[in-house]
Amino acid sequence: MNEHTIGLVRESFDLVEPMASQVGARFYAHLFRVDPSLTALFSGDREAQGDRLVQMIAVAVAQLHRPEVLLPVLRQLGRRHAGYGVRDAHYGTVGGVLLLTLAEALGPAFTEEVREAWIEVYALMAATMRDAAAAPEAAAAAAP
Repeated sequence: MNEHTIGLVRESFDLVEPMASQVGARFYAHLFRVDPSLTALFSGDREAQGDRLVQMIAVAVAQLHRPEVLLPVLRQLGRRHAGYGVRDAHYGTVGGVLLLTLAEALGPAFTEEVREAWIEVYALMAATMRDAAAAPEAAAAAAP
């Protein structure tokens, strides 16, 4: 991932962050509309879950230039999500819903270039989390 991609994601996330609660709520509304079966994976306060989602994205965005920090966090997150019942196929659904939610939140600022940058970032995040979930013992050994 290059500096331009990182810059696009950071700049666009800076526009999203002030509306974090609304963005988190919209994300989960879309997610459960697209795949109602996923509601079974969430037992807690949905508003708090939305806030945690946006906070997690904020951490990831802040560390995009530091993969040595970001990747271990994503591996741990992938292992935890596997324990919650998240499956490989869910990552595609989540990625599509993330793009939809960002498009709504950013409006005209969600250009094709910004969309492609988010696709690249999400692909890295999802692949890292999937790999950790698929091989927890190998991911645990690789974590610092």
